[in-house]
Amino acid sequence: MLRIVLFLILIALAAAGGAWVADQPGELVLTWGGLRATTTFPGFVLGLGIFAAATVLVWSIVTMVWRTPGRLRRHRHEKRHARGRHAITQGLLAIGHGDTALARRHADAARRHAANDPLALLLHAQSAQLEGNREEAQRVFRAMAEREDTRLLGLRGLFIEAQRADDAFGAVMIAEEAIKLSPSSTWASHAVLGFRCARGDWSGALAILDSNLSAGLVDKQAYRRQRGVLLTARALESETVDRDVARENVMEAVKLAPTLVPAAVLAAKFESEAHQVRRAMKLVEAAWLANPHPDLADAYAHVKLGDTAWHRLQRVETLAAKTPADKPGHVEGQLAIARAAIDASEFARAREVLAPYLKDPTQRVALLMAELERTEHGDGGRARAWTLRAVRARLDPAWTADGYVSDRWRPVSPVTGRLDAFQWQTPVASLPSDKGTMIESSAFEEAMLAAPPPKRVTAAPSQTPVEPPAAAPAPAPAAQDNSPPQTKEPEKEAEKQAVKEVPKEVSKDVAQEADREVATEQPAATPAEPTDPAPAPAESPPPPATPVFRTRADLGKPGPAPIPVIPIVRAPDDPGIDDEGPSDEFTEQIGTPKAHAKAQAGGWRGFWSRWGA
Repeated sequence: MLRIVLFLILIALAAAGGAWVADQPGELVLTWGGLRATTTFPGFVLGLGIFAAATVLVWSIVTMVWRTPGRLRRHRHEKRHARGRHAITQGLLAIGHGDTALARRHADAARRHAANDPLALLLHAQSAQLEGNREEAQRVFRAMAEREDTRLLGLRGLFIEAQRADDAFGAVMIAEEAIKLSPSSTWASHAVLGFRCARGDWSGALAILDSNLSAGLVDKQAYRRQRGVLLTARALESETVDRDVARENVMEAVKLAPTLVPAAVLAAKFESEAHQVRRAMKLVEAAWLANPHPDLADAYAHVKLGDTAWHRLQRVETLAAKTPADKPGHVEGQLAIARAAIDASEFARAREVLAPYLKDPTQRVALLMAELERTEHGDGGRARAWTLRAVRARLDPAWTADGYVSDRWRPVSPVTGRLDAFQWQTPVASLPSDKGTMIESSAFEEAMLAAPPPKRVTAAPSQTPVEPPAAAPAPAPAAQDNSPPQTKEPEKEAEKQAVKEVPKEVSKDVAQEADREVATEQPAATPAEPTDPAPAPAESPPPPATPVFRTRADLGKPGPAPIPVIPIVRAPDDPGIDDEGPSDEFTEQIGTPKAHAKAQAGGWRGFWSRWGA
């Protein structure tokens, strides 16, 4: 609306000006040399306007003709640039969906039409990477690193190629050069931080972390956690070298990250050595509530030097009571109680704690049960059975980072170099799946775990060894015995009592498995001499229970395995063995011409001689 009003105002002013000029009277005389021109004032104004219009028209024509070559050049350049941009766009799309040939074709077109375009260089480098041509990709990235506008992009490409070539030194040099150009570069700071942590340069890593905080790459909370991790790593490294520095670092670390397990354990150790028991217990309790861990339980148990095993058990029970039963960390507290109870010889308490986990035990539960059987009853068989079950049991939580399982905590991941990557969790290999059990429990394990522990009877050993009973012909073979001949009569009675208490189904399975092993180990038996059958008694006593184990004395030694004979097979072109006897090299060299004629010639002569020519 405003534009229309202004346009009308301008038209009105022009009309008023024209009317005023037309109303002016008089004549205008122009004299130039011998020429004299007379006109009215309105005519003069009109002629002046026509002259101005003609001048502008002529100037426009001259300017257009003068600028035509430049316009043509710009048009061609814009057309080539448009084609290059189109090729770059299509090439990047081809790289996105993995079409190597199409990406290379568009990269060549982009290089022809837009050789100096940064995106054309990027397309060329990425197409070379997609094809696997690392030399070409490195050449393009070097060219990009020499330009001012693509220097960081070229350095990143060279860094990726160095990582692919496992050139750690070259990669860290490129990353350090990039971080000098741009301290806010995320990939460069991450790479330099990981490399310095891998070299154990904790001071340099802390400097990079401070630079990341000032550049705004990390927030305050993440900075405190990562700084605590780096200080803990430096304290663990200097623990045996300079304990004062280690104590100072770990105390700062536990203030920054109170839930960090290794920091809490090491700080509690230093506080315990300084007789600051209450302070050490508070540090461990704060970390335990956030992340229950066996190292925390062990540090809490030994927080007071010189305590007995019973006092340690009481302290561990107090720590385990702080974790509710519905939390995942409850099992760590129960296992810590079982560990302390075994050390304190409170075997009933250890069995009570481990009982809920025996149906589906983990490796630590099975190993604790094996130690409990060996320590309480001295039962090596049941201990071995629990050890076998530990091999097949589920894995316990461990320090895991990016699929890598470590036996100890580390500040950075060895896979990706990520700081504070290790977490206390169950490895992926131990998670439940829809596949069945690959390794089933053996009959020996089931028999040993089903039978109660034998009673320990102390008696004077007999002086004469007990000879194994002679093997009598029986309709059913007995099971194999892996135990040595017993020399104590009371222990033999206890063993028989334990064997009788084994379920019949388990004993039968164990006997069948042992008979199969004996059948595979024994050689072919020779027919025995006929013996006179013994007179059968009038009333035979009930047959004794089939023993689960027998001594190895009645098992025959396996005969020597037959040596396999490998038949000699001749090749189709093998002439075989000469019937004339072994030939002497020197005799052939100095032999008669007739002997030379018998020898097979080489080259074309030998070929024709073999074909009968």
